[in-house]
Amino acid sequence: MLLPLLALLLLVAGCSDVNGTGDLEYVAGDGRVVEVAASDREDPVEISGTTVQGEPLDLTDLRGRVVVLNVWWSGCGPCRTEMPMLVQAAQELGEEEVAFVGINIRDLAPENAAAFERDRGVDYPSLYDPGSETLLRLGSYAPYAPPATVILDRDGRVAALINGPIPSKSTLTTLVDDIGAESDG
Repeated sequence: MLLPLLALLLLVAGCSDVNGTGDLEYVAGDGRVVEVAASDREDPVEISGTTVQGEPLDLTDLRGRVVVLNVWWSGCGPCRTEMPMLVQAAQELGEEEVAFVGINIRDLAPENAAAFERDRGVDYPSLYDPGSETLLRLGSYAPYAPPATVILDRDGRVAALINGPIPSKSTLTTLVDDIGAESDG
């Protein structure tokens, strides 16, 4: 009886809307959009690993494009809900100027994550990171739980964060377009 209860508590905690930590600059998973001024951006993130399909992926290879990093888990209800919107946004924005990359942080087997992607038509890669080590490389903008979406500028620096479900596809595409335009000018 105790084991099922513990499993349920862990599942619920994985997609929480727990409020932040007061004034310690911790962003709660409330869907709020945080944009980072170019002058305030931290160093480029260095993230690499293996995708759920077993292929190597290094984000430094994507420099020159805006990168949308979506942190997800197949057992997270809000992650499942926003995935079709992400797939549609990736198709609309194209691959030339924008790269979409998922970071799967909770599935216990990459096959589970791959099945989730297949079922939802996800055709961009997702890093498989059940230990969440990649999130630490996002500096002070590291999200604490899925879903979360981090947008990197063309130099690989965190330019925006949605810590929680994405409010709308237009919110996401506007952020991507604005971040892409600032690097063009």
